[in-house]
Amino acid sequence: MPNPVILRRSIVALLLMSGATPAIAQWTVSRLQPVTASESHAFGVSGVQQVGRAALPVGVHAALWTGSAASFVDLHPAGASVGMPSFAFAVSGGQQVGQVRVGAGDHASLWTGTAASWIDLNPTGAGDSIAYGVGDGQQVGTAVLDGSSRASLWTGTAASWVELTPITGAEYSVAFAASGGQQVGYAHVKGGDHASLWSGTAASWVDLNPAGTSLSQAYGVQGGQQVGVVLLGGQWHAALWNGTAASFQDLHPVGASYSEARGVSRGRQVGYAVVAGVDHACLWVGTSASFVDLNSFLPPEIVWARADGVWDDGVLTHVVGTGYNAVAGHYEALSWTGSACYANCDGSTVAPLLTANDFFCFLFKFSQGDGYTNCDGSTVAPVLTANDFQCFLNAFSQRCP
Repeated sequence: MPNPVILRRSIVALLLMSGATPAIAQWTVSRLQPVTASESHAFGVSGVQQVGRAALPVGVHAALWTGSAASFVDLHPAGASVGMPSFAFAVSGGQQVGQVRVGAGDHASLWTGTAASWIDLNPTGAGDSIAYGVGDGQQVGTAVLDGSSRASLWTGTAASWVELTPITGAEYSVAFAASGGQQVGYAHVKGGDHASLWSGTAASWVDLNPAGTSLSQAYGVQGGQQVGVVLLGGQWHAALWNGTAASFQDLHPVGASYSEARGVSRGRQVGYAVVAGVDHACLWVGTSASFVDLNSFLPPEIVWARADGVWDDGVLTHVVGTGYNAVAGHYEALSWTGSACYANCDGSTVAPLLTANDFFCFLFKFSQGDGYTNCDGSTVAPVLTANDFQCFLNAFSQRCP
């Protein structure tokens, strides 16, 4: 094994002789917290919009952003109970969904960009309801009827409500995301939560719970992929499916004690993993080995983070989540923007995405000990080795999707 210090010095010399300019970080981070907020969280992203919540002087309000703290839009409607919180959990196609307290109950809610656009989705007879996901004109979540939580589907109005609870004896169920006519969540059957997939009706229910476990939940769906979490060997693992229980893939990073996948877009999955007791926002591209630690791109005062939503436009990947600012002592809504392709080290957006510049970028980052270059995801010292070069070469040879 080559001496890493000598190797890094040789790489720097090579870069200086070549005249190459080291690239900037592969990912950039935007801090979305409004100036008047004491804390904030981001849960969903689609196109240029991000949604979540912000703790304002007047209360916790559903929030909408378009890429910056200054773009903040307060979605809290006039019909909400005074002093009660509201939340926005997901966004798609210019629609935002979440919950608003109305009277004594939480009501599933739909917006189209302003507080005044608010639509109450609470079905007739429901005590409480929440909308967790939206996609292609469908809204999903849960409604409490007769004391039981029911996975729910709407198409823009309270009257459009459809119950998705499986007809196989499920005690309760929740739907978290919708896309392309599919909905995902979980149903409590046979004494445990089972990750679930629907296509618009209760009868369409598909049990995604893989063999060998009794507990799983699905949180995101897009492009025929579903993501969530599975309990394996007493440990929760981030999970990926392609429509069946048998298609389950374990995304759990090496060295993590806990992980879960929260969102998916164009074959990119995001979530978080707990490593040495710290939450790390992360991104995968279909395998555990593809794990990218998004914490490595955060400013030093953000000591841990989780990723909840992802949207990929074919060139760049946009991720949202929440980090903890240890200096200020509060949570902050965050947005990452970068290349979805690991080998695109310089973050270029003009074709061809992969060039010799990416090799120079990788070499320079390796010479600086940058965590990005831990391509093989190793956790045993020395973390950066020749194996990472081979890993990068393999990623480069696969090209960008």
